Amino acid sequence: MKFVIVGYGRVGIRTARILREEGHEVIVVENDPEKVDRAQSDGFQVVEGDGGEDETFEPIEMETIDAVAGLTGDLNVNFAACMIGKHNGARTVLRIDEDYRQDIYQKYADDVDEVIYPERLGAAGAKTALLGGDFNVLSDLTEQLQLSVFTIGDGSAAVGSRVSDVDLPESARIYAHGREHESLTIPLPGTTIESGDQVAVIVETESVGDVKTALAG
Repeated sequence: MKFVIVGYGRVGIRTARILREEGHEVIVVENDPEKVDRAQSDGFQVVEGDGGEDETFEPIEMETIDAVAGLTGDLNVNFAACMIGKHNGARTVLRIDEDYRQDIYQKYADDVDEVIYPERLGAAGAKTALLGGDFNVLSDLTEQLQLSVFTIGDGSAAVGSRVSDVDLPESARIYAHGREHESLTIPLPGTTIESGDQVAVIVETESVGDVKTALAG
């Protein structure tokens, strides 16, 4: 998948890095020269300019972008970037400060796909919102260990198995489970896995691909 990250600060940096580690293509939009240099030195394609201006996005083939995240500290810039993404058919993720009033939140939430609060979710939440699909990394627990959510595919060997019996790499453990369109909860050992279910797994980063293959089918 291909993403545009507007803002290469604390949240943007980690989000971009996590996405790239999973093989996604990331384009960074940033207007601070120091942050531009940092993003470039980190190996990202960078478009220098104001993330709230349409012309900044002109060098980007926006029709190829899956999602846009406005992750700067400026709510107005973030919202404008999301509207540019929305206009081009991309999924949109808006960073907002936690102390905004409910009416302000609602005003913006109605126009974007996801609103994230860095103080509570950080880069992991932004990345989860961006993906919005059947394989979402929720957070990095350490450099080697992460918490991931997988959707059980029709051809998965896990279908019909109890949660406690699912065959996963030694480094992986299922900690939560939910039926399709339901919230994740701590499962009973005898809970049976069905196609379309979601499971949250704590897994070593190097084993994520194996777990995805085992569960997605």
